[in-house]
Amino acid sequence: MLHRLPTLGRVTSADALSTAPVLARVVRSGFVESMHRGLAVEVAADGSVTRAYGDVDAPTFPRSSNKPMQAVAMLRAGADLDGDLLALATASHSGEDFHLEGVRRILASVGLDESALQNTPDLPYDEQARTQWLRAGRDRASIAQNCSGKHAGMLAACVAAGWDPTSYLDPQHPLQRLMDQTVAELAGEPVAATGVDGCGAPVMAIGLAGLARAFGRVAAAPAGTPEGRVRDAIRSYPEFLGGTRRDVTALIRGVDGLIAKDGAEAVYAVGLADGRGFAVKVADGGQRARPVIMAELLRSAGVTGAAVDELGQVPVLGHGQPVGTVEVEGI
Repeated sequence: MLHRLPTLGRVTSADALSTAPVLARVVRSGFVESMHRGLAVEVAADGSVTRAYGDVDAPTFPRSSNKPMQAVAMLRAGADLDGDLLALATASHSGEDFHLEGVRRILASVGLDESALQNTPDLPYDEQARTQWLRAGRDRASIAQNCSGKHAGMLAACVAAGWDPTSYLDPQHPLQRLMDQTVAELAGEPVAATGVDGCGAPVMAIGLAGLARAFGRVAAAPAGTPEGRVRDAIRSYPEFLGGTRRDVTALIRGVDGLIAKDGAEAVYAVGLADGRGFAVKVADGGQRARPVIMAELLRSAGVTGAAVDELGQVPVLGHGQPVGTVEVEGI
């Protein structure tokens, strides 16, 4: 088993999270029940910060929101991925049948099968897919876990570059070093720390402004570049990045030129075709506030439409019926 330790750079984000402004409140039957602190940022096409809520330069783990940048690194390493399979390499997929079939296609293209995957075994993320999986008597499996597309893409990159595919999770592996460099380049700042993500792969910490900057750059990249190829794959196959019942998929489909990626611990990042970028991090990791804050951040920047409105609607239920809402505060 590989032994990995965080490589710490800048200070941790503890202070930034504990002093973050309240950005959302939970209202039940007209009564404010809970509040969520968070960080949010908008950057211009040139990468400069135009709006900031809280300390958006403090490093945080973007978790799966890093995946589009990591997919850029896969292409730079020589991975032969495009279209739906490239979108799947950026995914936290729902574990639907077409996702699992796509993972197998990526692996088969470089002479591997699912036994090569080293991500944490799990059940499908999507409730319907998970129910079908369990009814079939299946146990947790690496291919069903939501990061298996990224892991298959990393293996494809290793084979293409002639790197050892059995040690691809080692932070010192050539692919992981390339991913570190690519994330830093697109974010416009050095990686502050490296940790172990939920799936077992290294996760690189950057500031929230850097995350928004990276998404703006990918969304506005010239066609044919690795960044532009990732953008086009996400735009063309958003259901492979998320799933048929995911808010991130609906948002990408509903706003022309937009790319987006959700991440664990309530991270959300968006890039627009004009180069602007947006990012949100809810301090307590509460996912219910994440889409509501992002929807208001987009609306206040002039990005409107049914998909944005739908993203911002998170009902509070009582006895199975809507009795309140999660509301944005301060944006």
